Amino acid sequence: MDNEIKPIQADIIIITGLSGAGKTVALRSLEDIGFFCVDNLPIGLLNTFLSNIHATYTKIGVGIDIREGVYLDNVYNLLCSLKAKYKVNILFFEADEQVLVRRYKETRRPHPLVFLKGQLSLQDAIKEEKGLLLSIRDASDKIIDTSNYSPHQLRKYLMVNFGAGGAEKGLSILLISFGFKYGVPENLDLLFDVRFMPNPYFIPELKALSGLDIEVSEFVLKQPVTVEFLELTYSFLDFLLPKYIEEGRTYLVIGFGCTGGRHRSPVIIEEICKHIKSIHNIKSEIVHRDLG
Repeated sequence: MDNEIKPIQADIIIITGLSGAGKTVALRSLEDIGFFCVDNLPIGLLNTFLSNIHATYTKIGVGIDIREGVYLDNVYNLLCSLKAKYKVNILFFEADEQVLVRRYKETRRPHPLVFLKGQLSLQDAIKEEKGLLLSIRDASDKIIDTSNYSPHQLRKYLMVNFGAGGAEKGLSILLISFGFKYGVPENLDLLFDVRFMPNPYFIPELKALSGLDIEVSEFVLKQPVTVEFLELTYSFLDFLLPKYIEEGRTYLVIGFGCTGGRHRSPVIIEEICKHIKSIHNIKSEIVHRDLG
């Protein structure tokens, strides 16, 4: 007789992570694709809640965050025990500190730790929250850095990966141009460095323009080294993308970086996007991170 405890076949996604990193957007996105979602459910009630609801709903989303306070102490063991009983994915959302500060300033909402702990600066609250959530982060199946995601892009990521059909929907691609001087984006699957190309920044009439201006684009694309690079990169992607699709990959993030992220890398990803669309019929989304 087999006494092994087998997971109950229900899709349960636990959304957790840093405040301001996109948990609310994530839960709303799951609701839009048919998940029954509940936010800020006390952790002590999580097992009872799932035991009672999994027979009615086969797709469940649960939000857990810093508002749990003292109950966070036992959350690692509880989450691990849930994985033995249910089909669970734990997604931990985070973002760079500067990005979180900017988001809070834009929304003008206080950080939850201000209510829990009293007088704290926003930066101190963010740092303390990171420490308090370390055990949850360690128990997570996937850590998603949303620093370079707009709410729309994050929503699309979740809908592609967890919507009906999943991998059958095909491959979704996000192309990011950036400047190395401002740091490399998180969550990149492929990274290309194009700093070897002649830099329009040093051409007086091009310096103030960006890679989206025709003058800069023509300058970059007429360089022999650019022509060769694009040919090689096209061949590489033509080989690689079908392999990812065969594997069932649903989301791919590709970064192209130059020094400041204003001239060369924007030109290149615009061309890469055109190629992917024309050859593979995959519509790619573009983010020019450092074009302010």
